[in-house]
Amino acid sequence: MTQYDFTTRPHRLGQGSLKWQTSEEDPELLQMWVADMDFVPHPDIQAALLDYVQDHVYGYATASHSLYQSIIDWEKNQHGYTINKEAIVLIEGVVPAISVAIQALTKEGDAILINTPVYPLFARTVRLQKRQLVSNSLQEKDGQFVINLEQLEKDIVEYQVKLYILCSPHNPGGRVWTKDELLKIGHICQKHGVVLISDEIHQDLALFGNKHHSFNTLSPDFKDFAIILTSATKTFNIAGTKNSFAIIENPNLRKAFSQQQLADNHSEIPTVGLIATEAALRHGKEWLCQLKQVLEENINYTVDFLTEHTNIKVMKPQGTYLVWLDFSAYGLSHKQIQEKLIKEAKVVLNDGASFGKEGLFHARFNTAAPLSTVQEACQRIARVFGK
Repeated sequence: MTQYDFTTRPHRLGQGSLKWQTSEEDPELLQMWVADMDFVPHPDIQAALLDYVQDHVYGYATASHSLYQSIIDWEKNQHGYTINKEAIVLIEGVVPAISVAIQALTKEGDAILINTPVYPLFARTVRLQKRQLVSNSLQEKDGQFVINLEQLEKDIVEYQVKLYILCSPHNPGGRVWTKDELLKIGHICQKHGVVLISDEIHQDLALFGNKHHSFNTLSPDFKDFAIILTSATKTFNIAGTKNSFAIIENPNLRKAFSQQQLADNHSEIPTVGLIATEAALRHGKEWLCQLKQVLEENINYTVDFLTEHTNIKVMKPQGTYLVWLDFSAYGLSHKQIQEKLIKEAKVVLNDGASFGKEGLFHARFNTAAPLSTVQEACQRIARVFGK
């Protein structure tokens, strides 16, 4: 068995990294924000891309049968989801796919529901497409986010919701929704004729014995009104290669989606995305197993250390490598919290307010880095936000 390197932090300054760009001017800043892992890349992905660089002509590319088969095999083996090639629609990213689905399946002014706090680009995309945004607030119960299903149905009825964007597993809270929760959501959508977009980009990162259930595996009926969006990009840290895929079983939904994708000129995938995705799905299983062990250790350290040494309320995720931090015990304004993190602790986290109004006094911590980096970030935060 190959032992992969999860202890070396790659040097990323001078490489045009979005995550590390502010460290170009202030090298003391420790970047623990955007969902981008600071680990050495998977060697088989590197090898596949090197082969392309050295031996290929850089012209137009087409998706190979073997790429589609790698997606089919991964979904079946990792998530128990049996799909046909016809149901797979490649697209460069999950967010562009959400935009295409909104345009294809709703019209301006239609109501679209999201659960907040949630990944900021959900709300941004709905607003930019001139749809009515309906925010259904998540509730905290026993240290985890839960969906108020009664309020969810009320919101769907009251606002005549046409489309519901579900984050599964959830970002930023790390909830891995249970089979029972997802079944109830599906039955509500089915009852009221709501199309469900299930963003499952973190599907491979269920942790601590939790199991991710892909929405369409729960009931054959759900395939009639659901679009699954996912990718290898979060799992294997290849977001820069740009390739995701939609699984659309209903041929009418798929036709509408594909026609809008063509109209938006979102139908071409970069060659590096095609190659990196196939290499990841073909050769990444053992790397992923080791990664998840590292993430569990990092998350446990973060939760234990910040709970012991600070008054920060830490939400332990069931999946993803993202940790939701609540600074409200300090009685500071949201702006003061952000300023102290950056100017005093020299740690950059995601601003919680960007995830919705529920994110005031919160921040999101990315633990996908060598443990030594996570320890340094936690210790810096504790020096500024002590007990």
